[in-house]
Amino acid sequence: MNTLKTGFLLTLLTLILVGMGSALGGSSGAMIAFIIAAGMNFFAYWNSDKIILKMYNAEEAGPETPLYKMVEKLAHKGGLPMPKVYIIPTDSPNAFATGRNPENAAVAATRGIIALLSHDELEGVMAHELAHVANRDTLIGTVAATFAGAIAMIGSMMQWAAIFGGRGGDGGRGNVAGGLILAFIAPVAASLIQMAVSRSREYLADARGASLCGNPMALARALDRLQQGSIRKPMEEARPATAHMFIVNPLSGSSMAKFFSTHPPMEERIAKLKAMAGR
Repeated sequence: MNTLKTGFLLTLLTLILVGMGSALGGSSGAMIAFIIAAGMNFFAYWNSDKIILKMYNAEEAGPETPLYKMVEKLAHKGGLPMPKVYIIPTDSPNAFATGRNPENAAVAATRGIIALLSHDELEGVMAHELAHVANRDTLIGTVAATFAGAIAMIGSMMQWAAIFGGRGGDGGRGNVAGGLILAFIAPVAASLIQMAVSRSREYLADARGASLCGNPMALARALDRLQQGSIRKPMEEARPATAHMFIVNPLSGSSMAKFFSTHPPMEERIAKLKAMAGR
């Protein structure tokens, strides 16, 4: 269901882009915005591992470390190439995966998560991150970001066109108002869809990660402890642009922030894992 949901949401982003391109006056404006957004996101996709690892001062873990050996065991079990393994020097408990494909991937865990979780729980978390690698979620996230970015650019173009290009009588004023409303609403809708794509990929990574480690309850316990741990020790270094990459949201916020969250409700994630364990 989550795979179908991802496909549906990406199709919806495509339809919004096409619709806004037509409203702007043709496909050329939409194509230009798409090419610009694609170029920006292609650079981020190709260099995301280097950028985010440097951003969080990640230190590569050698083959002698327990974390490396754990990831190596899971990668072998899942038939995946061995990713690079990093440790982030912060006491806030969290983890993420990055890289443009399974052959060029990296997984990272914070010092805090290694100290907080048991061996089985940490194994569940790293299996979740390897599931993101196997599912090529970095690529899917980049595609969603490209469409959302192009829609945002077209929205900005429509705002200027409505302000400086709208003339005439009552009908002209109506077109200007309609264009402005569409220019504001469509980018917000695209951002919400992009976040929904991210949430659906988290569910998939939970399921595949639980299957990989063979212990859904260990991952469920880990998620519960991580949520509490991240509240007690939030990641001060975290940035909104990269928050979606972590297994639990490193940012604390209001209920409105939760509405715009890239992560599914923790209670639902844990409930799904418990149901999987029951089966």
